[in-house]
Amino acid sequence: MNFIEKLNGAVEKNRSLVCVGLDTSPELIPSGMSVFDFNKAIIDATADLVCAYKPNFAFYEAQGEKGLESLYRTVRYVPKTIPVIGDAKRSDIGNTSEAYAKALFEQIGLDAATINPYLGFDAVEPFLKNKDKFAFILCRNSNKSAADFQSLLCQYEGKLRPLYEVVALKASLWNTNKNVGLVVGATYPEELKTIRQAHPDMVILIPGVGAQGGDLKLAVDYGVDSQKRGIIVNSARQIIYASRGSDFALAARRAAQNLRDEINKHLAEMKS
Repeated sequence: MNFIEKLNGAVEKNRSLVCVGLDTSPELIPSGMSVFDFNKAIIDATADLVCAYKPNFAFYEAQGEKGLESLYRTVRYVPKTIPVIGDAKRSDIGNTSEAYAKALFEQIGLDAATINPYLGFDAVEPFLKNKDKFAFILCRNSNKSAADFQSLLCQYEGKLRPLYEVVALKASLWNTNKNVGLVVGATYPEELKTIRQAHPDMVILIPGVGAQGGDLKLAVDYGVDSQKRGIIVNSARQIIYASRGSDFALAARRAAQNLRDEINKHLAEMKS
């Protein structure tokens, strides 16, 4: 199965648009437990509630060799019917991006990855060649300082547009294999609305709910496509650290279920 087939299958089976961010720090998990065993417990507790998992590479790279081993094992442990998005934010000149794409998709075995578009198409293209894999282009990130660059006005096709709109337009042109999506934070709901209206069929990965304070209802209302799908709502800390005690897996399950059910409630309240 390719990424979209896995995603749609998990959305349908689990009635979920929730992605659990596996941003696992050794100092925040139960004493004496390995990162992989923690992730394994989280996955076991939530696999019937999610549409995807998203490990953030920074938390694993910071742990050195042991962390990278935990990352590899985690990716391989996720059920094959659920896609794994590597939050790697990779991009470089062409031959380096070729190596990055091989590392992410062939060696680690990810179904999708977050990609930085700052270097332009030749840096993004290697991630798009395999039609079974998927690239989420950083468009309007959830952090406050994203506006430093992403809100800058640019002359494009005879109009002044904020840079994030230009990125979305470019990404839509690159989407010839139907394997390109966008990252748009829940912390910027009006921008999310603008992007969805301009790009009705693209999949949008939405970080920023939970710990970052994004408005979930607006993210759902403004983000979903005409089929009330098309978004992947990521939550990391709110779920995996719902409890710091021995009941962490059960607490993570409750948090993931609450988020799934809240999203589904908003979907049910939307007009057709």
